[in-house]
Amino acid sequence: METRRITVLSAGLGVPSSSRLLADQLAVAAEQRLAAAGYVVTVDVVELRDLAVDIANNFVTGYAAPRLADVIAGVEDSDGIIAVTPVFSASYSGLFKSFIDVLDPKSLDGKAVLLGATGGTDRHQMVLDYAMRPLFSYLRTRIAATGVFAGPQDWGNADDGGSPLSVRIDRAAGEFAALLEAARPRPKADIAESLPFEQLLAGIANSR
Repeated sequence: METRRITVLSAGLGVPSSSRLLADQLAVAAEQRLAAAGYVVTVDVVELRDLAVDIANNFVTGYAAPRLADVIAGVEDSDGIIAVTPVFSASYSGLFKSFIDVLDPKSLDGKAVLLGATGGTDRHQMVLDYAMRPLFSYLRTRIAATGVFAGPQDWGNADDGGSPLSVRIDRAAGEFAALLEAARPRPKADIAESLPFEQLLAGIANSR
């Protein structure tokens, strides 16, 4: 059976956060769609809040701490990304953008992406198309046509699967799953490209 690996990025700041709640629901829906299609699905959830200090230090030092480096490697190795951010000042959060900035832009090329956002008013839902979608288009990802915004009115009520939020989640998850099903296997990295320069030189010297 083929495997698909999904990395979920939640930029929520609270514990618990509505961003994490939305991210979890999107991940479950996508996993169910893929499992029904016969795929083995691996889901890794990343709380960017826990990496805030490491992300800031990476900007200053140019060095990714081990925990941050592991997350970056996981993102690069994934087939698809579910990205959910709270809305601040009509855009994605600074924490969310800072994490995206520490990634190698080329590492996201061709990955399937599902966008989600949370905010205090429906006016914020435009962030999906006017901030997040342009960002991930620039990074050459394949973005699900439906993004999901959740506001205060979407939480707190019992949901039998027919609420507007559930309908949006199901539609977005289906589109995301279709992108993942169409994804070709990732090529293995050239070992020479992944080795430090000093190790390459040592290998050349030892071969003489």
